[in-house]
Amino acid sequence: MSNTRIERDSMGQLQVPAEALYGAQTQRAVENFPISHQRMPRLFIRALLLAKAAAAQANLELEQISEGQSQAIVGAVKELLASDYMTHFPVDIFQTGSGTSTNMNANEVLATLATRLLGEEVNPNDHVNCGQSSNDIIPTTIHVSAALALHEQLLPALAHLVQVTEHKAVQVHAFVKTGRTHLMDAMPVRMSQVLNGWAQQIRANIEHLQGLQPSLQALAQGGTAVGTGINAHPEFAARFSRQLSTLTGVQFAPGKDLFALIGSQDTAVAVSGQLKATAVSLMKIANDLRWMNSGPLAGLGEIELEALQPGSSIMPGKVNPVIPEATAMVAAQVIGNDATITVAGQSGNFELNVMLPIIAQNLLSSIELLANASRLLADKAIASFKVNESRLQEALSRNPILVTALNPIIGYQKAAEIAKAAYKQGRPVIDVALEHTDLQRSELEVLLNPEKLTAGGI
Repeated sequence: MSNTRIERDSMGQLQVPAEALYGAQTQRAVENFPISHQRMPRLFIRALLLAKAAAAQANLELEQISEGQSQAIVGAVKELLASDYMTHFPVDIFQTGSGTSTNMNANEVLATLATRLLGEEVNPNDHVNCGQSSNDIIPTTIHVSAALALHEQLLPALAHLVQVTEHKAVQVHAFVKTGRTHLMDAMPVRMSQVLNGWAQQIRANIEHLQGLQPSLQALAQGGTAVGTGINAHPEFAARFSRQLSTLTGVQFAPGKDLFALIGSQDTAVAVSGQLKATAVSLMKIANDLRWMNSGPLAGLGEIELEALQPGSSIMPGKVNPVIPEATAMVAAQVIGNDATITVAGQSGNFELNVMLPIIAQNLLSSIELLANASRLLADKAIASFKVNESRLQEALSRNPILVTALNPIIGYQKAAEIAKAAYKQGRPVIDVALEHTDLQRSELEVLLNPEKLTAGGI
């Protein structure tokens, strides 16, 4: 039995693997683009299949395809989503810039399955792709897949990170540590103030991402090839969005201007920019954890992160801050993804952006990476670290910057002299201040109390 079969498209015939659900156009793409061996993201293909189901239902309502054809296409989508469907989508990310190869991949696979279900031909172009072109279905799928990924993955993960961080802040509220600016000793802060600062960073990112959701929920569908809506029923866009909203549980609607949504990828660029901002926040938190954990003897040693694995193949007993390091690498990757999306977003030449696949890949990669890293950072770093109170107290007792609290009483110049003397002599600042001022020890103990200094004021 032959391992291949003959399939035909408008360019002629060619051999396709006998067991493949796809047809000639997909096979041409496989042969044309052996570049990265990376397929379009699973989240993207899932969203594309849901969009095809919504289109089939909308086209049935508008009497553009038969009830049997519509039901067969929807049934094919359900069959795929219940299986390991990625095996049927082999097209490389680096392909035609409109994503036409991936659109036709979906059309051909669904047509094959729908034909089997219906018992008569369901055509990939005339039925599965009815009222659509790659130029509106692929931009639509970018928005849908990103909106679903934010809704289902990243926003819940960031909310979890906030919750865990705020809970940890309550647990460590009693601990006061040396603050640092420019990596140099500064005025004291509570550990809870540090963690609540992190939580607020993440909360702000959540709010900004939520603010972009309405733009993602505005779809290009119905614009077809150039934005005019040629070959789509006038009511198709609205009915498609309504059907898709029912299928996904997220409210989608036709965009205000389909020309803008097909000719540009400004929303994807904006979302990616906010993902980059989120990555920068995670990088800051990860680096703070690494610094506080540094040592354990020759570093700051203020906290002890959970020991998760041996840290060296040559140095016995060494344990490294692996979760913050992994998080920092995720942040670096997301920042790089944003640079790619920024360049790709500039490739909206006239009526179509022609870097859609790489925008989809990088956008969804950033969302997934940030979601996974946020949960790991919460559960395996922040939730479980221990505070080294003795190191905190030792550093506070020798911190000459505490003398800042005496500025309103003795003046900046006198306070600076005390700080320099305390640092040079390696003595507690309270002892030096007692010698250089008329203040009593009891007064200095109140004025230089680290816990009091974390409350601010004069």
